[in-house]
Amino acid sequence: MIITKFLILVMLMSDKKPNRRRDIHFHFCLSAEEAAQIKERMAELGVTSMGAYVRKMTLEGYHINVDLSEVRELVSLLRRCSNNLNQIAKRTNETRSIYAADVEDLRRQYDTLWDAANGILTGLAKIK
Repeated sequence: MIITKFLILVMLMSDKKPNRRRDIHFHFCLSAEEAAQIKERMAELGVTSMGAYVRKMTLEGYHINVDLSEVRELVSLLRRCSNNLNQIAKRTNETRSIYAADVEDLRRQYDTLWDAANGILTGLAKIK
């Protein structure tokens, strides 16, 4: 049986309970795994009311949107450094010598790599 994960239906409750504080009803379907995860998290927090938990998490829960462009740049720098290191190792094994310019170029690339990694770690540390 296929269950749509994010089917949300909004329906107004009847006017039979005019003193009701919350008069809008939300209904959504979950898979068995999702329902189990929600129940586990509720148990961890000691919450017994599904409505209270969903309301609390929806209105006050954290939503983190991560920009991965810096991570992509870091991966690109890592690939370039490893390619250069492999080329230098291959040349060194063939000629039994290494050029100072190659080592200096590799050092500059690693400095750039560490600067990028520190920038990412600083940005992640600011997330609270």
